[in-house]
Amino acid sequence: MTTEDNRDQSAEQFLRLIQQSRRGKFKIYIGMSAGVGKSYRMLQEAHALLRSGIEVRIGFIETHNRAETQALVEGLPIIPRRRLFYRGRELEEMDVQVILNVHPELVIVDELAHTNIPGSKNEKRWQDVIEILDAGINVISAVNIQHIESLYDEVHAITGVDVTERVPDKVLHMADEVVNIDLPADELITRLKEGKIYDKAKVETALRNFFQPEKILQLRELALKEVAGQVERKIETTLSPGVQSRPERFLACISTNHQTARMIIRKTARLASFYQSRWFVLYVQTPAEGPDRIKLDVQRHLINNLKLATELGAEVIQVKGANIPRCIVETAEERKITTICIGKPHINLIRIILRTNLFNEMLNKLSQSDTDLIILS
Repeated sequence: MTTEDNRDQSAEQFLRLIQQSRRGKFKIYIGMSAGVGKSYRMLQEAHALLRSGIEVRIGFIETHNRAETQALVEGLPIIPRRRLFYRGRELEEMDVQVILNVHPELVIVDELAHTNIPGSKNEKRWQDVIEILDAGINVISAVNIQHIESLYDEVHAITGVDVTERVPDKVLHMADEVVNIDLPADELITRLKEGKIYDKAKVETALRNFFQPEKILQLRELALKEVAGQVERKIETTLSPGVQSRPERFLACISTNHQTARMIIRKTARLASFYQSRWFVLYVQTPAEGPDRIKLDVQRHLINNLKLATELGAEVIQVKGANIPRCIVETAEERKITTICIGKPHINLIRIILRTNLFNEMLNKLSQSDTDLIILS
């Protein structure tokens, strides 16, 4: 590396430090479900900060008509919401521009996973939050564990619910502090029955579906693990700020099988997040999947999966080739991959026999290197 290259690298590193110092601080409250007290805790903290002389504003709070939460809104300065009509209804959204203009020291932003009304500047509220942080404004926000993108499959297996509003893991990684709001399952169910979470009319439906003790306990475990992982990462980066990321590099290999590809992407994202490592997603386009041969719905699913990978922090690699195992090995060698992640093959005996030689070729090549192979179920 030349002296000039060293100077450029040093300048880029210093620029990153300047940008980080200008960005607002970010705190996220995570809960296992609605009703555990995330909004309540945010408002309590807002009052404490206001008493300490910090200029606090409520950017958006959702009280769900809960009396205890609503009472805490009193006395806190509020940024007026933006009102607009959509499909004949008047709706309210957080007014990001007013927040940027007022530029308070700290703003409370609830419902981080919320999808904005079509026509808004940003599609998602978490994108609004990033814009606010980039302007140097501190943010306290909240999200439920089921809205974390890489946990979608686990949450779906637990609850059977298709959670459509999700937050990319990178948003949590941006947080300076992540706090778990915990509540025992029986206490949460008691609050539900008392009408402190939803209207009385919705209680029975909630008890039959989401608010079952075994489901709540599993979601509680997910939330505790997520926050523990965030704390561990923060400790490592704080105690060893000069140490580079661990050398692990993950390669998620996907096909046009929509569901399997999403599973591989999410699970590899979790692994890479745990190791604080770079990771890649590889799609090998075979001659049978050329632009003139691939079905439109398959192509659409593929594009969406590659977009998901990018949102979760992966670098997407697309190559063309008839020999998929060979393309995987070559990519692994080029990118210095330490772990390759593939899906469990769902193929019949004839196809297994036909593909054995190709798969064995990949295994033989990998056995000559230090690259690990993980088959994800």
